[in-house]
Amino acid sequence: MKNILIASTSTLHGGDYLDYLLPKLSLHFLNCKTILFIPYARSGGISHEEYTSKVALAFSKINKTVKGIHEFEDAAEAIQNAEGIFTGGGNTFLLVSQLYKNKIMVVLADTVKKGTPYLGTSAGSNICGLTMQTTNDMPIIYPPSFQTLGLIPFNLNPHYLDADEQSTHMGETRETRIKEFHAFNTIPVLGLREGSWLDVQGEKTTLRGNLSARLFRQNQAPEELESGNDLSFIK
Repeated sequence: MKNILIASTSTLHGGDYLDYLLPKLSLHFLNCKTILFIPYARSGGISHEEYTSKVALAFSKINKTVKGIHEFEDAAEAIQNAEGIFTGGGNTFLLVSQLYKNKIMVVLADTVKKGTPYLGTSAGSNICGLTMQTTNDMPIIYPPSFQTLGLIPFNLNPHYLDADEQSTHMGETRETRIKEFHAFNTIPVLGLREGSWLDVQGEKTTLRGNLSARLFRQNQAPEELESGNDLSFIK
């Protein structure tokens, strides 16, 4: 049975890395002594080692050990043997490229679908959808495919921002970008605001956090979904 947390962000304004999620993570990874971390998205361009150290510091607060996937000779075997898995944020194009390069996209999907506890934040959340095409990231590298893990039957837009009516900025809003996606694609897209996450247990997906999420469907008006709602109807 799938046991997944899909968070919009790792850090809230004024808080430390993962702090707002730690109470939930202590339960989510209750039976795990060690978490396998996938640092491929390289937030801010930092090294795999630096990123893993940052994550290890956060997880030490709930008495969990962290090992980076780059520390293993066989990445697929590391995933299959993991007690729990965390994929952090950064650049989704880079993350997806590395997952394909190391031939672990399918292995990761299969392992999580079988019940290994998984946490994704930002880019690590983007890849939980059917494709990565609704990421906010720059295409700094060209992945062999946009297809991702397919752990949920829709796409995500983490860090979703509502339009600021007082702003003089004339660039496209997130809503506009998602409408552009829907000009060519029928996949539903959930705009996940900062501090919100999805709790996936088996085939049931529940919105958590203090904020609503915004659901976009092709040729339909956007819909606000309140925290606590069962989102299993989105397909």
